Amino acid sequence: MSADDKKIIFSLVGVGRVHPPKKQVLKDIYLSFYYGAKIGVLGLNGSGKSTLLRIIAGIDTGYLGEVTMSKGYTVG
Repeated sequence: MSADDKKIIFSLVGVGRVHPPKKQVLKDIYLSFYYGAKIGVLGLNGSGKSTLLRIIAGIDTGYLGEVTMSKGYTVG
């Protein structure tokens, strides 16, 4: 196990998303991913899975909270 295996390269801190007019899709999401992590996202229809993935991919920037990616890494 290398040092990179233990390094958190991506994190979401208190992330939320509200779609107009006032539909809260995500609320207070806290996630961290280690280098090399493989993730799956499960949930009911309309629960915010696609919104979460768009935030992680950097496509949706209209969120509340903090999204951080370590320098030199990409999502995809």
